[in-house]
Formats: sequence, structure tokens, C-alpha cells
Amino acid sequence: FLRVPRERFVPEDVRTSAYEDVPLPIGHGQTISAPSMIAIMLEEAALTRGEKVLEVGTGSGYTTALLAEITGPESIVSIERLLELEPFGRENLHAAGYEVRIVRGDGTLGFPQEAPYDCILATAGAPKIPKAWKEQTKVGGRIIAPVGRSRLSQVLVTARRVGPEKWEITEGTPCAFVPLVGEQGWRRE
Repeated sequence: FLRVPRERFVPEDVRTSAYEDVPLPIGHGQTISAPSMIAIMLEEAALTRGEKVLEVGTGSGYTTALLAEITGPESIVSIERLLELEPFGRENLHAAGYEVRIVRGDGTLGFPQEAPYDCILATAGAPKIPKAWKEQTKVGGRIIAPVGRSRLSQVLVTARRVGPEKWEITEGTPCAFVPLVGEQGWRRE
């Protein structure tokens, strides 16, 4: 957290609030998560250098940069569905010195071209863990995602793949993320 300047990943009009522990708007109905929530997610992910990570929801690129600091930028694939938002995240990462692979697409489908992953980390709330993510996670890998029956309320779920068809799922802290929209997530409103 000390190496990634959060103010570089938020719009200019909210930069004075960059270090408040709250989600901040980044445009197009999306937010950058509160630092404490990101810290909880990264702790749950328990990542090590070189582990391959799929981040679902590039957004402003802030969490992507934190992931790159932990695993190395070459280990990250980040997917963003919003055509209007993807350049914002890409430019922020580049300006901060992070060269990370960013793709545009439906994050609920994962990114099978680079699978399997040691970890899939989602920064949008899903109605359930998408089947595609389970298929793209290595045995021994994990999925960290906010999951809930409501677009407005979720709990942070850690799903560990302990066998080819076996998962250990734990529920953590209550949270509220923007909805995960896509084929295996919420439908567009």
C-alpha cells in the first residue's frame, strides 16, 4: 500500500479524498473500493510472488497495481467490461509504472486464454461464483469475491479449490460492491 499512490488512481475531483477509507466514484457508475476492503481481500488471497492472478474488474487500476506489487506485473491479467472505463485503468497503471496485461470483456466468463489461475479476485459483487471462474482456477487455487443475493449487499467469499471437483467455501465480512454484470452474473439494468 505504501508503494502505490492511490491519488493517481482516482479522478482529479476526488483526489483530496484519496486516502479516506471509503469507496470513491471513478465514473460510469463504478467505484474504487475502500482501502480497508482491498486489504481484507488481499489478505484472504494470500498471494505470493509469481502466482498467476485474474483480476475481474480493472476499474481505475488501483487494485491491479497492488496485485502487481505482490505477485509481479507479469503474473496479472485484469479484465474490464466497460469500454469507457478500460482506458482510464490502463492509463493510470502506465503512468504509475505498471505494465500489466489488461483485456476488455465479460469478466463473469473469466479469461480462459491464460487459465488456469492461482487466484481469481473480483472487485464487483456476484449473485454466485461463476462456473467459468471455478473451471479456470487451479487445484490449490482460490477465488476471492463479494457474493450475495442482492446487487446492494454481499459477503466476501473465499473459495479454495481443494480437489478437481471439491471446494472449501468460507464467508467473511459483509460488504457492498458494484454489481458484477455479465453472462454469469447480474443482467444489465
